[in-house]
Amino acid sequence: MAGSLTHHGSPNPGYSSNNNAVPVPVITQTDSRDKWSKKMDFLLSVIGFAVDLGNVWRFPYICYQNGGGAFLIPYILMAIFGGVPLFYMELALGQFHRTGAISIWKHICPIFKGIGYAICIIALYVSFYYNTIIAWALFYFYSSFSPILPWTNCDNVWNTPDCTNYFGMDNITWTNASRSPAEEFYTRNVLEIHKSSGLRDVGGVRWQLILCLFLIFTIVYFSLWKGVKTSGKVVWVTATLPYIVLFILLIRGATLPGAWRGVVFYLKPQWEKLLETSVWVDAAAQIFFSLGPGFGVLLALSSYNPFTNNCYRDAIVTSLVNCLTSFVSGFVIFTVLGYMAEMRKVEVEDVARDKGPSLLFITYPEAIANMMGSTFFAIIFFVMMITLGLDSTFGGLEAIITAVLDEYPDQFYHRRELFVLCLVVVCFLGSLSTLTNGGAYVVKLLEEFGVGSSIIAVGFLEAIAVSWFYGIKRFSNDVQAMLGKAPGLFWKVCWVAISPAFLAYIIVSSLLKAPPLALFDYKYPDWSITVGYFVGLSSFMWIPIYMVYKLVWTPGSLKQVGRCGQSPETVSDAFPFKLTSDFSFTAASFSTEVGCVSEAREDSTRHPR
Repeated sequence: MAGSLTHHGSPNPGYSSNNNAVPVPVITQTDSRDKWSKKMDFLLSVIGFAVDLGNVWRFPYICYQNGGGAFLIPYILMAIFGGVPLFYMELALGQFHRTGAISIWKHICPIFKGIGYAICIIALYVSFYYNTIIAWALFYFYSSFSPILPWTNCDNVWNTPDCTNYFGMDNITWTNASRSPAEEFYTRNVLEIHKSSGLRDVGGVRWQLILCLFLIFTIVYFSLWKGVKTSGKVVWVTATLPYIVLFILLIRGATLPGAWRGVVFYLKPQWEKLLETSVWVDAAAQIFFSLGPGFGVLLALSSYNPFTNNCYRDAIVTSLVNCLTSFVSGFVIFTVLGYMAEMRKVEVEDVARDKGPSLLFITYPEAIANMMGSTFFAIIFFVMMITLGLDSTFGGLEAIITAVLDEYPDQFYHRRELFVLCLVVVCFLGSLSTLTNGGAYVVKLLEEFGVGSSIIAVGFLEAIAVSWFYGIKRFSNDVQAMLGKAPGLFWKVCWVAISPAFLAYIIVSSLLKAPPLALFDYKYPDWSITVGYFVGLSSFMWIPIYMVYKLVWTPGSLKQVGRCGQSPETVSDAFPFKLTSDFSFTAASFSTEVGCVSEAREDSTRHPR
């Protein structure tokens, strides 16, 4: 295995030639690789990535939609048996191999290297739309510096006759045609979506949003250009400030009239919902996207840790913080929704129909506009949104940066600043379509198909490759080498069987019951759904393409074993279960022949000895 363990940035663990010996790592840390200045820099970076805008808008909505307090049961179970084990696995992989999402497969099973390229493409798609949402928040932040917030009344040039301001008014009837001042501010002033007829005609580019996005990417560049030394300092602000703001908003929301109605609606358990398959699917998907395994970010961030860092404790602590943040965010949102229902004299369910960005850009700002001290609360609310978004952007782009620099060190390792600049420019240009009048339609399409099933499938293959091809025994030995203690039976069973089944369950369920796509009053045409599937395929397709390339390029047959100084029996030990002798032999041969042999040859070609 020596040929595949000398790549730049790895801990260079060597293994005894005695087949019965326990692998003994040579714990060394390359001086050329960046390291976190403090342990808290790493923890805040991981928390900042995991805790994003989805914790504020997605979890509360999914919770009340799927049975309120009863939803917490499938959510916790999915976290324990699916999300947290995958989270722990990625932290351990990145810390042990000390390399990014592409080159790490040299050490695991190189035929799956296409997973690394797929992760980078998905991260690009995320950057194309996610930063636009932050730009919207920046637009609101700038607009908040006014004694009277511009979405408070219907007296503005962008308002229509349907605009209905019911706060502080008597004898106001709210109908299905009514539009609040906050909704018209968002749709007709920020987005100007009325100037677009849909994806066929997205209209012109909003120059105000271009300026906002340019400022966002400028902050991103100067936070990432020097590596974890700079980003580790920035997260002390961007990862902690949202918690201060959440606490302030929670106290304010709890003092509003009608707040209790929102809390009851949020937590009232509907036990019959637990019998619905969709509830369990939503719980599994929510915990996966919330914790973020499979995105390559955890691999990248943990690769800068010391070899003996306690990644197990880090996984437990950061997962708990993430889940508790989602739960508390629900109180922040629903106390305000209860207040709005009280003011409109309607049910909370009617107010809470908005989901996604609409919850953050229409519903919550509308409530803020009618509070005492509205300007102050608006400013801190959108500061919170900007910082939540920036943390996730840092993580997503760092996954690409680390992956590419580790895979092509000769070309990029000493040109990090230039590479980061080029990456930021590409992301900015790729975001231009989301800054048009119909940009919100593009954002929705990319969110659904650019990430969606693709990243879940990537996470599934990653779990299978580590547990079944690299081998659960070998992976457990890696963890033992770092922590001094092997993972328990619970973790091994989760990695081998439960977590992959958890991801397969999400994939199959989402493909079988894909809901129709719509935004506001616009229903996406069939051709746009087809385009969306092609967008998703454009990232995932690199996995089978690389597999075919590797199979064609590698000399010999799949059943030739022992080419890495190991007997077939030793290689078979990497496989978790010996279902049959032929099956075990084939899997081990596949992993060895298409794995270490080809990579040893590749490394010797790239770095002649």
